[in-house]
Amino acid sequence: MGIFSKRVKPTQKAYAVVTGAGSGIGRSFSIELAKRGGTVVCADINLEAAQETVQLLEGLGAKAFAVECDVGNKDQVKALADDAEKLMGHSVTLVINNAGVGLGGKFDEVSLEDWQWCMHVNLWGVIHGCHFFVPKFKKQGYGAIINVASAAGFTAAPEMTAYNVTKSSVLALSETLSAELRQNNIRVNVLCPTLVPTNIMKNGRLPGHYSGLADDLLMNHAFTTSDKVAIKTLNNLDAGKLYTIPQPDAKLFWLMKRASPSLYTKVLGIGYPLFNRFVK
Repeated sequence: MGIFSKRVKPTQKAYAVVTGAGSGIGRSFSIELAKRGGTVVCADINLEAAQETVQLLEGLGAKAFAVECDVGNKDQVKALADDAEKLMGHSVTLVINNAGVGLGGKFDEVSLEDWQWCMHVNLWGVIHGCHFFVPKFKKQGYGAIINVASAAGFTAAPEMTAYNVTKSSVLALSETLSAELRQNNIRVNVLCPTLVPTNIMKNGRLPGHYSGLADDLLMNHAFTTSDKVAIKTLNNLDAGKLYTIPQPDAKLFWLMKRASPSLYTKVLGIGYPLFNRFVK
């Protein structure tokens, strides 16, 4: 048995690497881990933002380190995996692949360059994180992974094709790893939220008529906060649960899609033109 026996929770005093830790859910994960006695490497493409998170963690009495990392770059993620152990003076016990970007638009109006940008971060970032940390976890006999997907991974909302594809892939990757790595004492949880107040859409690429609406929905009409999402996800990981679907609307979409996929898609198609008239 490894450290993750029934008596020990993987988020207690974790040695964690969190990507996209400079803001939003990544920062909330980092803060909550610090409150649980953890040591955290805060990775972000924006080093200054990562350093701000580190200052917050140090204010809680935790050890934390800021690292600049483009998760879509395999060499940078490999360096992150190797350097994290040196920085913390301990092997990594938890990796949270959180970094992500937002992209919207009609399928035939989204450029291949935008597709590549979205895949670079949302999908390859998670693949790289798993690729470089899983062998280390296997070697040490334990580990834990949280992959941040989205309810978009199963809701298949129109005009979000690229984003949906990346998040559904993260969901499939997480489900596969959960089954494959169970025998290695490696726990996996995949987070699938709907609206969470973060900067993902503000810093993303959306059609002009959606950008204001998306920002308003995220900041003023979400059912939860990034802090609550982080706490729930970490608790679910501790409980050995694979899925974290934190909001009632996400759970409703999940149940509808699973109960009748074809009917769900038809209803979505009928409602799409009505929604378009509303936002325009």
